[in-house]
Amino acid sequence: MAHISDIRAHGPSLSERFASLRDALALRAAKRKVYRKTYDELSRASDRDLADMGIHRSMIPGIAKQAADEL
Repeated sequence: MAHISDIRAHGPSLSERFASLRDALALRAAKRKVYRKTYDELSRASDRDLADMGIHRSMIPGIAKQAADEL
């Protein structure tokens, strides 16, 4: 009696995995760009301007992260 084993992987193909990786890297780069832009712009603002916006200087990293996470 003959026995046949099927050892093929039942998941995404190699090209689909590369496409997924490329998309993940592109999203990460876009988020980093938004983070840096937001952080830099808020960091250049004076303490008075930040106070007018209701922002303390210690809040800048959190605000920049939140802006990046909205992508």
